[in-house]
Amino acid sequence: MDFGLSDDHRLLRDTVREFALQEIAPAAEELDRTHAFPYAIVRRLAELDLMGIPFPEQYGGAGGDSLAYALAVEELARVDSSVAITLCAHTSLGTQPLYLFGSEQQKQRHLPRLCRGEILGAFGLTEPEAGSDAGNTRTRAMLDGGEWVINGAKQFITNAGTDISGLVVITAVTGAGGGSRPEISNILIENGTPGYEPGQSYRKMGWNASDTRPLSFSDCRVPRDNLVGALGGGLRQFFHVLDIGRIGVAAMGVGLAQGALDEALAYARQRRAFGQPISRFQPIQMKLADLSTEIEAARLLVHKAAWLKDRGEPFSLTAAQAKLKSGRLAVRAADEAVQIHGGYGYIEEYPVCRFYRDAKILTIGEGTDEVQQLVIARALGA
Repeated sequence: MDFGLSDDHRLLRDTVREFALQEIAPAAEELDRTHAFPYAIVRRLAELDLMGIPFPEQYGGAGGDSLAYALAVEELARVDSSVAITLCAHTSLGTQPLYLFGSEQQKQRHLPRLCRGEILGAFGLTEPEAGSDAGNTRTRAMLDGGEWVINGAKQFITNAGTDISGLVVITAVTGAGGGSRPEISNILIENGTPGYEPGQSYRKMGWNASDTRPLSFSDCRVPRDNLVGALGGGLRQFFHVLDIGRIGVAAMGVGLAQGALDEALAYARQRRAFGQPISRFQPIQMKLADLSTEIEAARLLVHKAAWLKDRGEPFSLTAAQAKLKSGRLAVRAADEAVQIHGGYGYIEEYPVCRFYRDAKILTIGEGTDEVQQLVIARALGA
């Protein structure tokens, strides 16, 4: 078993780390305070070939693997989670469904622009009564000649309403189905389609520089060929996409936790009390040591999930474990970092205050902790 990174993986990690420190860190506080979408940073991500890391070069991607993607996400979240989730949602939720299930025509039309970062992709699953209960979708798509007519609404959708948002793939009821659940399919809708309206951005606790908003569909018409994958295959497809996406979100948790530890350690070394740096006090050392140990354990889980996926082996269990572990750790690490900062941890100019607000969503999005526990328990045969 080799725990080392290849030269290519180290180069990618170090490149993203340098970029995050030099170009994202100086802007992160203002972007968060003003709730401004980081257009310039997204352009730079595209220039660095980071918007399509795990997709083949034939479609404009970087030809990387899941581990490369996880490494890049971790380094971004280590500095700013809004940028990291923009990349994650675009890659895992916006682009992945088309790559995995789209027709060749859909891939040729959309993947190059998505992978080059010319447009952002989004995925619309969540509704007022359909989140963890994904099968309770109420949005409907009915065939009328050669078109789907879509009516309904989605909420908590990332990347759908920016100036560079290009498309959203949504789940919709397309038929009665054969059992207790309706037939649910995935349908692609391009921004600017009449009847499709992104709503106003939410006021959020964290991720303030990312785009999150509701979507509405009123007699929205798209071609029949905009069906993504098999008719009635929407939930199966989406659950597979979520499994993959959990690797990225778990990497975000590790990155945020590592960033919180970085800030806590730096502050503890320079903050003096009772005539010496507080890093010399045993209670502070214990906090730092525990966080360092937990972060390394979570990082190994993330890397294992990515490694399993890249080898074509079952990875759903490990991805759920990594997501559960890293999300909870991010919350704890941010809390401990604020505590070590004392009063300054409550001041917005200090990154740990932003980390604290950003961390909580990692126990909710991409499947709540409770959903991860169900996935894990079922995989264990409980």
